[in-house]
Amino acid sequence: MAYNVIKFGGSNLKDKDGIKKVFKAICNYEKPLVIVVSAFYGMTNYLIESLELSAQGKLDIDHFIQNINNQKLAIIVENISNENLIFEFKQELDKRLNMLKGFLLEIKNLNDVPNSIYDEILSYGERLSSLVLSFVLKQADIQNVEAFPEEIGLITDGEFKNATVDFELSEHEIPKNFESSKTYIIPGFYGVSKEGKTTLLGRGGSDYSAASIAACLNAESLDLWKDVKGFLSADPKIVFDAVNIESLTYAEAAELAYFGSQILHPRTPEPLVEKKIPIRIFDINDSINGLHPLTIINGKETVCDGIIKSVSYSDNFGILKLHGSGVGIKPGILAKSTVELDKAGINIKSVITSQTTINILLSQDDLLKVKKANLLKDIHGINQFEFISNISLIAAVGEGLTSRYGVAGRLFTAVARKGINIQIISFGASSVAVYFIVNQVDRNETVREIHEEFFVKQDCCCDACV
Repeated sequence: MAYNVIKFGGSNLKDKDGIKKVFKAICNYEKPLVIVVSAFYGMTNYLIESLELSAQGKLDIDHFIQNINNQKLAIIVENISNENLIFEFKQELDKRLNMLKGFLLEIKNLNDVPNSIYDEILSYGERLSSLVLSFVLKQADIQNVEAFPEEIGLITDGEFKNATVDFELSEHEIPKNFESSKTYIIPGFYGVSKEGKTTLLGRGGSDYSAASIAACLNAESLDLWKDVKGFLSADPKIVFDAVNIESLTYAEAAELAYFGSQILHPRTPEPLVEKKIPIRIFDINDSINGLHPLTIINGKETVCDGIIKSVSYSDNFGILKLHGSGVGIKPGILAKSTVELDKAGINIKSVITSQTTINILLSQDDLLKVKKANLLKDIHGINQFEFISNISLIAAVGEGLTSRYGVAGRLFTAVARKGINIQIISFGASSVAVYFIVNQVDRNETVREIHEEFFVKQDCCCDACV
């Protein structure tokens, strides 16, 4: 029997009502499951703050640990009436919090945060979530096994903070550690190196870890339970008549996630493409009504009449402009720049060059790092640096976008009608996406104009594109 791998995010686990919805969702399946969980809402940020304060000697570690203990215990008491289960939970919670306390004390003594300990500490958000959910299900007579990534063999390349799953090793190990008759609860967000070191899979990486486990088990599906109505044609806070998208390809979903959609981690589709395992998006608020996916992501290419299926955006981009006569064609300038940025742990999002300017897209945080450290000052041929923030990256996504005549013209004409200036355009880097950059103050109007052009005037309804 093929497993369904299901994943619940932190927003699903933030209170008693959320946990009840999770329980209802699990009951819909009526079969053993592999369940992957994120940290409780806000816990990852709380842990990051704690390790930073501990390194400065400013954290009351006992008080911090007691706060977490009280939070988890309150949730258990709200959801469990069996005194024996509560006692058993307390014992296991004490063990994990003592381990967490030990890592915080180590940081305090070092006055520093080594990457290995950083990853260990942040993994405790998920380790505590899996503990809570496991006991809540036991109270409801749903027998389950809590299984850690280090126990099942989710092996990574060993890179701290942003590891990649080693599928050659993991596909060999993981199936050996599962029995089809049992339900498993697994903390997401991390795996282990070949040496047994905890390595995080990147911020928001629980989706990716769930997808990786699904691929290794040849699962029937990866089901992501979210507190949103699946993928929509635009952000409903900006476009009030945004419509549901019932079907996306892996590539479309990955591009939407990369360019600002918060529904899934951009790497989630990656492990599933070759094995054609579908991703199904469910609304946790509708869990009482059975299994009704709002969006299905698979390898089936569907082309809407209007081509564009969704308009996404992100405000977390900045532009590093490297000016100089001939920087775009002089050998070595771009290579030296990217090497220096890589050494500093700077992730390059995109590069667009011209004769006199190299435009490098970075996250806002990384742009600030480059500016503060003046990282590229010694590269010959660059005579001016420009740092541009307060921008929005707008992405239009859909199969056939780069091959259908006239789509780009309609898109940019729609923006021009409102007198909105486009700073940079990238067309053709992906076969399913075009993106461009506008001033942040123009973001909402840009999204609305594109949506008006391709969904209202086109009379397109993406929930029919299946």
